[in-house]
Amino acid sequence: MRLIELLQKRAKLIADARAIVDGAEGENRGLTAEEQTQYNTLMTEVGEMTSRIQRMEQQQALERDLEQPLQAGTPPEPEGGHSAEQAFQFQSRAMQHMNADRSWTSEPAWQRALRAAQAAYVAGFRAWMRNGGAEEARALQVDPSTSGGYLLAPLQFVDRLIQAVDNAAYIRQWATIYPVANADALGMPSLDNDPADPTWTSELLIGSEDGTMSFGRRELHPHPLAKYIKVSRKLLRAVPDVEALVIARLAYKFGIAAENAYLNGDGSGEPLGVFTASNDGIGTGRDVSTGNTTTELRFDGLIEAKYTLKPQYWGRARWLFHRDAVKQIAKLKDGEGQYLWRESVRAGEPDRILNLPVFMSEYAPNTFTTGLYVGIVGDFQWYWIADALSMEMQRLVELYAATNQVGFVGRLESDGMPVLAEAFVRVKLA
Repeated sequence: MRLIELLQKRAKLIADARAIVDGAEGENRGLTAEEQTQYNTLMTEVGEMTSRIQRMEQQQALERDLEQPLQAGTPPEPEGGHSAEQAFQFQSRAMQHMNADRSWTSEPAWQRALRAAQAAYVAGFRAWMRNGGAEEARALQVDPSTSGGYLLAPLQFVDRLIQAVDNAAYIRQWATIYPVANADALGMPSLDNDPADPTWTSELLIGSEDGTMSFGRRELHPHPLAKYIKVSRKLLRAVPDVEALVIARLAYKFGIAAENAYLNGDGSGEPLGVFTASNDGIGTGRDVSTGNTTTELRFDGLIEAKYTLKPQYWGRARWLFHRDAVKQIAKLKDGEGQYLWRESVRAGEPDRILNLPVFMSEYAPNTFTTGLYVGIVGDFQWYWIADALSMEMQRLVELYAATNQVGFVGRLESDGMPVLAEAFVRVKLA
């Protein structure tokens, strides 16, 4: 079924569900048990349809990325005085800004990565993935980890993997991403407190000294994340672009794990999630429960959440809920009887709540109990991610020989955290 057909079918399901609510309200009564069951069934189908639409949109974006051959970012052999460092061009959104400023190529930590971007290394890595050929061993001696069966992945491979993961996980699409050459900490200064307002004074005076402005520091320490996939030996022989196959599988695996951590991680050995109350990220001062009940979201609660966020952030702000929360929101109306949730019927256009786009994640909280989080609204560019690009791959042959498969283990390191609390508001039950 095509994407536009899914959108139209979902719109029909929503219209049917709303007709049940409107019929009961027209008779000035609540839903009967039968009507409630019908409504829940329809909204469950809406949630499943929305998930299908999102998966299809993400898959289409992923396939567009993977249509680019690995050689797109591969530097040619140095000729005429031009170095491989000058020729290499990043493809992923997270690192394209580094194409203009080439000062990073002179840093020792990046030299190792650039050696793995050279054409001979890329060719050897491709052959190693396909058949593990020992004849390529000399070309792959960039890092001593080869003694343990691990090889440093070419920079092009990591670049494309990160590009695919950007499309597979919402937070990565919206966040500010800083690539680092290795797993060292990334420190950034932050303005924790603005200066106080100036005071009116006379021509000859300079006013009082400010004592409120203060600076802090945000530290991101890339943490190890490992996943493995299994690919049949027959498929490895048959598929022309082995890199695209492995990237697609790893992108899904890494993307799901990372998305869960960006939302719910506790910051200990993993990213700090937006749904984790922390003075290092989003403190409890950014929680809003006014207007909600102990078990349900309400119109007033969403209004409170939106207007707790400064209007300066609205241009890039997004709602993020679990589909179970959207099921509740779909019944809410404003004072003029208009539904708050405006579903999209156009491909690539998100649904909206209170004129802000809304997205659904299976990893957003969906337990509707007193005092728990059920959603968030904010400008997610103030969620920062640090990716260490020193990704390693291991090829496992004997372990899965009985099933005629080859295992690929990928190890990369990443960290993330919200760095500006006021750019977010968490929706909480009373």
